[in-house]
Amino acid sequence: MSNVLNKKIKVGITMGDINGIGIEVALKTLMDNRILDLCTPIVYGSVKITSFHRKVLGVQDFSFNIIQNADQSNAKRANLINCWDEEVKIDMGQQTENGGKYAFKSLEAATNDLVSGKLDAIITAPINKHNIQQPGFEFPGHTEYLQSKAGSSDSLMFLINDDLRVGVVTGHIPLKDVASTLSIESIVKKLKIMNDSLRKDFWIEKPRIAVLGLNPHAGDNGIIGDEENTIIIPAIEQANRQKVFAVGPYPADGFFGSGAYNKFDAVLAMYHDQGLIPFKTLAFGGGVNFTAGLPFVRTSPDHGTGYDIAGKNIANESSFREALYTAIDIVRKRKEKAELSANPLRSHKLRVTHEDSEE
Repeated sequence: MSNVLNKKIKVGITMGDINGIGIEVALKTLMDNRILDLCTPIVYGSVKITSFHRKVLGVQDFSFNIIQNADQSNAKRANLINCWDEEVKIDMGQQTENGGKYAFKSLEAATNDLVSGKLDAIITAPINKHNIQQPGFEFPGHTEYLQSKAGSSDSLMFLINDDLRVGVVTGHIPLKDVASTLSIESIVKKLKIMNDSLRKDFWIEKPRIAVLGLNPHAGDNGIIGDEENTIIIPAIEQANRQKVFAVGPYPADGFFGSGAYNKFDAVLAMYHDQGLIPFKTLAFGGGVNFTAGLPFVRTSPDHGTGYDIAGKNIANESSFREALYTAIDIVRKRKEKAELSANPLRSHKLRVTHEDSEE
């Protein structure tokens, strides 16, 4: 195996809103030293703020290796880059200006290192989409900000766990704007990103993708809206001509209620809540938000700032831990895929070995 594949993965971790549960779930995850066998974690934030949260949580047997930049990271420790030195007022469980200001400082520093190649991936702790709005962050959420920083024309909000993967065509926009935003082109673009990600990031050679309708009963043949006939079905047909195996449109309620999602590798929903409500119902606590279609890897837990439980030491770190595992797994698969592409002979040998094992 090449040195590229043997090299330990560096993962940046943002703090999120300093008044929420992001730091708590990150600390609980990093306290398990087995994480260090998988990656070199680097938190972007503040010594003073992490110390405050450690005291609130009663954490005594854990400390960070404090560094100035990612190149100084210790592969045997959880590292922290001190992004600011000033005293910052923390109001646990409250939406404040500071909460957003310093969440962005952490995110900006980590993203800059990610784009410059100093990191292999980042895990973003939850932000408050209202208080983080400021010069430099004028976006509906992480997904749009990272797409802009990557210089990508499009991306896909992709919610994943072991049994279910759901992407959305329209993300953080008002519900009243969904129908007018949908187009054949936008749906085909998302299907292609999803298909490419399933093949590259999850190693599913021939993905099967289910597409949901927009209206109740998927329009019921035009009786309850015509977007299915005029936009969604033509988009599915066009995607299939471009070798993306997509099927639908399915009525969302019956599709999830009947368990039909188990027959597909992924599901494309038309809007945010249509996809995220069933996903979080079925996978909450173990789900991961992955931004597909970018040149770098970014994941996050499937929950928000958790103001109501912040500082109470009851936040569950399972989703954050899964976000870290998922990022590591996708980085490895991308590197392995690149290695196989660069070495066709090795790819052939692996394929033959795999075929022999199936006989």
